[in-house]
Amino acid sequence: MDSHIRTWLKDITQAIQEINSFLPVKKDFSDFQQDIKTKRAIERNIEIIGEAMSRILKTDPDFPITQSRKIVDTRNRIIHGYDSVSEEIIWAIVIQDLPPLEKQISKLLGNV
Repeated sequence: MDSHIRTWLKDITQAIQEINSFLPVKKDFSDFQQDIKTKRAIERNIEIIGEAMSRILKTDPDFPITQSRKIVDTRNRIIHGYDSVSEEIIWAIVIQDLPPLEKQISKLLGNV
């Protein structure tokens, strides 16, 4: 695996770990909604994930990560269409999409 891709995969893993550390202990959506600092920190890390994925795809357009294009599109939407991104979308990404992504990257890095 290309050393740059490995670095970007590690950046994604770190961003996911940071997101998990920011979440309320009981992962309650209403707690998340009321904490602007946590929302912004999570959004920033999703942006990092999307940027790292964009760099990976520029290096290897066929890199085997599920929904890689959707990840980049989400980053673009947060940055350029910030006013159209709902708390529900961010929460769904965190709860539903990031755990399988983390597992997939861990497997690619040989950490499984």
